[in-house]
Amino acid sequence: MFELKKTAASTKARLGTLTTDHGEISTPIFMPVGTLASVKAVKQDDLKEKIKAQIILGNTYHLYLRPGCDIMESAGGLHSFMSWDRPILTDSGGYQVFSLSDNRELTEEGAEFKSHLDGSKHMFTPENVVDIQRTLGSDIMMVLDECPPYPCSYEYAKESMELTHRWEKRGREAFLNTEPKYGHKQAQFGIVQGGTFEDLRIESSKRVADMDFEGIAIGGLSVGEPTDLMYEMTDLNTDYLPENKARYLMGVGKPANLLHCIARGIDMFDCVLPTRNARNGQIFTDNGYINISNAKWKNHNQPLDPAFPSDLCSKYKMSYIHHLFRNNELLGLELASLHNLTFYLSLMDEVKERIANDTFHNWYKEKAEVLDTKI
Repeated sequence: MFELKKTAASTKARLGTLTTDHGEISTPIFMPVGTLASVKAVKQDDLKEKIKAQIILGNTYHLYLRPGCDIMESAGGLHSFMSWDRPILTDSGGYQVFSLSDNRELTEEGAEFKSHLDGSKHMFTPENVVDIQRTLGSDIMMVLDECPPYPCSYEYAKESMELTHRWEKRGREAFLNTEPKYGHKQAQFGIVQGGTFEDLRIESSKRVADMDFEGIAIGGLSVGEPTDLMYEMTDLNTDYLPENKARYLMGVGKPANLLHCIARGIDMFDCVLPTRNARNGQIFTDNGYINISNAKWKNHNQPLDPAFPSDLCSKYKMSYIHHLFRNNELLGLELASLHNLTFYLSLMDEVKERIANDTFHNWYKEKAEVLDTKI
């Protein structure tokens, strides 16, 4: 499924190709998040033609609750349901269940939780999460895992990791013993856990690698730990992951985070941050980020960056975008969301070019510092 094309000489940055029945994905790649079969404020045509998204992410927990598996199957799966003909990755719902800490209970069987919609009780098991994702028909599905909080004790992190490994073994067996429903192949990624403890991270990397998933995700990071610690754990994990499998860092992050983690050997990312922050007026640029609601943009009658290929930059004055946000106009949310995702995918294109021409290692640290600067 994954072909490694190149590894940079002075970092662990990689070029690769991930092949699915819905298309090829060149890595490193960022995946826009379509939690409820929709990337908020962005149309599918714009995802393809303007943002140039190669793959998007859907959320198993939310889609299981609404619209539900019966409707999804009658529609022919998630691709058909949302009219998207490119690859889709679905998470297992484990992180959402983790976030419902007051309304869930973990057992050996699985995770029992109360719906955030109506309080009804449900159970996710390693097996039925595979079944749900068979019904969704995603190109890449994730195993059920537990995401431990930060901070947590060594004992909790170890017990949680062991539970995740047992669930992963069951989930892998369920995957291998079931078939896709819609005529295209599906892949399954395992998830490394272990909190922020080095020996657990190493052990988990080795054990998940031994299960021979089609790809491997690094979970349990970007949950409140210091950024440098996230980088340290990521660097450690990739030292022990097989080179011939795609590596996916879940839930990350800001543009600077992506550059630092690519340098540490990560191939795939997802995060709600570019669209969520866009809806709150934060816009990312090559020179740093801005808050369009700030008064400094009220009389700025020039585009943000006329050379950048987003509608926000090429068609509108910043004073107008400021006006839209100050008045809660939906067009402002759409333009900012389109811009931020276009920026993320454009950044990934530049990364790939720099890895290919051997300039990434001399560029990424300084670039990350610029991207993290508020204008």
